[in-house]
Amino acid sequence: MRQPAGPGREHDEVTRWVRGAVSGLCAILVGIGLARFAYTPLIPALIEQGWFSPGGAAYLGAANLAGYFVGALVARKMATLRSPLVVLRANLALATLAFFGCAFPAPFLWFFLWRLLAGIAGGVLMVLAAPTLLPHVPLDRRGRAGGIVFTGVGIGIASSGLLVPALLRLGLTETWLGLGLLALILTVIGWSGWPAGARTSIPPPRSKTQSRARAHPGLALKALFVEYGLNATGLVPHMVFLVDFVARGLVRGIDTGSVFWIVFGLGAMAGPLLAGMLGDRIGFGRAFRLALIGQTVMILLLVVPVGLPWIVASSVVIGAAAPGIVPLVLGRVQELLPGDPEGQGAAWRVATMAFALGQAAGAYGLSFVFDRTQDYALLFALGGGAVAAALALEVAVALVVRRQAARPCEV
Repeated sequence: MRQPAGPGREHDEVTRWVRGAVSGLCAILVGIGLARFAYTPLIPALIEQGWFSPGGAAYLGAANLAGYFVGALVARKMATLRSPLVVLRANLALATLAFFGCAFPAPFLWFFLWRLLAGIAGGVLMVLAAPTLLPHVPLDRRGRAGGIVFTGVGIGIASSGLLVPALLRLGLTETWLGLGLLALILTVIGWSGWPAGARTSIPPPRSKTQSRARAHPGLALKALFVEYGLNATGLVPHMVFLVDFVARGLVRGIDTGSVFWIVFGLGAMAGPLLAGMLGDRIGFGRAFRLALIGQTVMILLLVVPVGLPWIVASSVVIGAAAPGIVPLVLGRVQELLPGDPEGQGAAWRVATMAFALGQAAGAYGLSFVFDRTQDYALLFALGGGAVAAALALEVAVALVVRRQAARPCEV
């Protein structure tokens, strides 16, 4: 017998999509929040305890970023060969296993392999988790659901600032094992909450003939990819240099610098859900533009000497934007390709790759600049300039699209 509409049925529907969102949160928390960001506070200990040289520790961080790009690249192929749920669970397990693989001193190549695999798992989870879940969420709740999923990034950043220093008192091996145990618990929690019969909106490969027949993405979508990559570059000064800027640049010490990393993480915890709710309320295009404006102001704020309260404000806002921009771009993709889940999945994969490239290029490029100049203000100026360029492109394309729409149709 079909269940009649009413409070009970509505409650069941809410319960289903919330459980799915929690599974997505666990996937992003393990694959990105912990597998990537928990490594940052580990770097000084890896160097001080002689596991790796400063250069070696930096290259291990880069290995994760490289793996993230590879994962975003192969996720679509994986989704065509196996069930999305199988792929998601396998990569959750792989990201968890990587912590245990790094728990004991070993040659550089061994660690490089595990950090690379952790990055690949993170890229796959980022590409597949939301598109697998969101088709099963009511349209007016998708922003919130996406916000819950990507809150995993912020939880990883904040928890790493609190958990890793505490675990390091026991030792490096114990820290890696503790992170692995936490990832294992989250994997178990997120294992079975995915919607029954879930299918990802990542499309199967098309033949060249089919690809030519399919309409090319519009100007706004192509611009969105570029803007997302530029935004990723603009986030690098805070994500990579914030602690060092406070600790050495402002001569406040590593303890104060670590506090700012926690502040950054607290902003990151709130960012995705707030961004998703804003997108649901005013539309993802408008919310995306507001996010670009706010980021530009708050990054460029650190170009000039300011007091600690302003640095706190900048850390909170950019911390919120780092993961908060993700559900906004995902929602914007859905706005630009309405009623086309396959196209949305393909576009989201390209967007994720653009973000990975922008972040990696920004990390290497700004590290090069800083190595040559030791100038923190220049780093924030370049980061703010990248987001400002994304904003300028977004406004220019919006004007072009509006002008084209205003032209009378030819009969």
